[in-house]
Amino acid sequence: MTTPEKMTETAEQAVDGSDDAAATLLERLADRLGGKASVTVVYGEPVVCEGITVIPVAKVGFGFGGGAGRESGAARTAEGGGGGGGVEAKPLGFIEIKDGTATFKPIRDPWVDVVVPLAALVAGTVAPKIARAIVKRRMR
Repeated sequence: MTTPEKMTETAEQAVDGSDDAAATLLERLADRLGGKASVTVVYGEPVVCEGITVIPVAKVGFGFGGGAGRESGAARTAEGGGGGGGVEAKPLGFIEIKDGTATFKPIRDPWVDVVVPLAALVAGTVAPKIARAIVKRRMR
């Protein structure tokens, strides 16, 4: 084999190695994050008090990414790597079990309870006034 052929073969092996490294990195991230996302994360531990059982409910999501790099050749040696991930958990409500009946009770955002009715009130009072003003301008 000549020297250029050896360099090409070495470069191909380096690319294959970086693909393996990237796959290994992604598998490790998925295993670690995936192992954390379980039913107990979404449905918390039940709490029992005075005959009422409360089971917290949450929405859980996770994501991850990774990368790898490698270059070889005549004085072009380089390395690379990287990875990361994140998990988000948002409480949605709770399940209340009382006297054999289960009821889901959502946790509502207090701003929604205030802003939505207020916006409807403003729109209901302002919209007719704006409509009258537009009609008056067209009649002139």
